[in-house]
Amino acid sequence: MYKKLDDNAKLTILETGIDEFAERGLDRANINTIAKKAGVSVGVIYKYFGDKDGFFLACVRHSLDLLDAVLTETVSHETDVETGIRSIVRALIVHAREHKNHNAMYNEITSGGCKKYAKELAGEIEGRTARVYSQLLENARAAGTVDPELDPALFAFFLDNLFMMLQFSYSCDYYAERMKIFCGADIADDTEKVTEYFIRFAKNALKIGR
Repeated sequence: MYKKLDDNAKLTILETGIDEFAERGLDRANINTIAKKAGVSVGVIYKYFGDKDGFFLACVRHSLDLLDAVLTETVSHETDVETGIRSIVRALIVHAREHKNHNAMYNEITSGGCKKYAKELAGEIEGRTARVYSQLLENARAAGTVDPELDPALFAFFLDNLFMMLQFSYSCDYYAERMKIFCGADIADDTEKVTEYFIRFAKNALKIGR
């Protein structure tokens, strides 16, 4: 008989799983290692999450729910696209710092470490951000505050590419070093400068205020 897990115990297991999947990928991750670090038996993980693949997908979806909540809260009350983008940049930087392992797991997925779920996960991960960013830009175009010939879907794609690289720069070793090479050793500590220069770039691309 397994003891029923409370929410904190489930969270510990999921976060421990994310750490392992971020470091080793789906194929090389070890459920025994995860169970030991989380302080539970392997049987408990299988009972609550099914097999290894099911647990991996549960970890990804847990991470997605956290990010979705951040983005929804950030842009739900924003009508001004410049303010919206600024809020998103700041929120993503904070999220990347607090949940480095989550972004490292995404990096592992996007680099080909999980080919059998690539289509499924792309739909789940990118579908959420595509909807939020496209709507933000569609609203701005309708309000006449950006280039009237802007294609919201394409520009949402370009923006998301920038956002994704920004997140990786605060949470993945390679991209953190890459950021230092381009921008200086201390740039990651200057959130305001990163945010303001991101906005300058976005304003020119979107023709905000012109």
